[in-house]
Amino acid sequence: MSDLGPVAWPPAPIRTERLVLREPEARDRATFIELLSSPEVHTYLGGPRPRAVLERELPEAPEQWPGSFVVDLDGAMIGQILLRKAPEHGRPAAAGKVDLGYMFLPRAWGFGYAVEACAAALDWFDSVLPGEPMVLHTQSANVGSMRLAAKLGFTEVERFRAWDAQQWLGLRSPGPPSD
Repeated sequence: MSDLGPVAWPPAPIRTERLVLREPEARDRATFIELLSSPEVHTYLGGPRPRAVLERELPEAPEQWPGSFVVDLDGAMIGQILLRKAPEHGRPAAAGKVDLGYMFLPRAWGFGYAVEACAAALDWFDSVLPGEPMVLHTQSANVGSMRLAAKLGFTEVERFRAWDAQQWLGLRSPGPPSD
């Protein structure tokens, strides 16, 4: 697993009080298309991709790679959690660290699912890669993401301009190793 090192993938599904984080499956394809083509979801992510292109190009079982979790509520996908190495050519403070990303369908916003799912992914990450820091990038105008970053324990490292907007980079120090 090149992005996350020597971690076995996929892990067993991760269960929270309301959600399951699991590997993407073919049954999630339509929801991935909805998620990736949503103007609301991609307001701060560079804009949506055209639905027709996604329908044509998205594989039968999309996003099946180490670090990609589907967030499942009652047997249906409502979002995605992404854990991947930040590119070496990116911000120096992020280089080589794992970057937390997430997208949720608009109908799942406002119920605390993002906090619950991201916290579960961070707990899993701390258990398999103890001592590893994590970063999170978001546009500073994305108030919801800024609030989520704070709830998850990310602290500001820097602000910078990219993609015609002010960006925020936060760092989360590793949690204590799990026993």
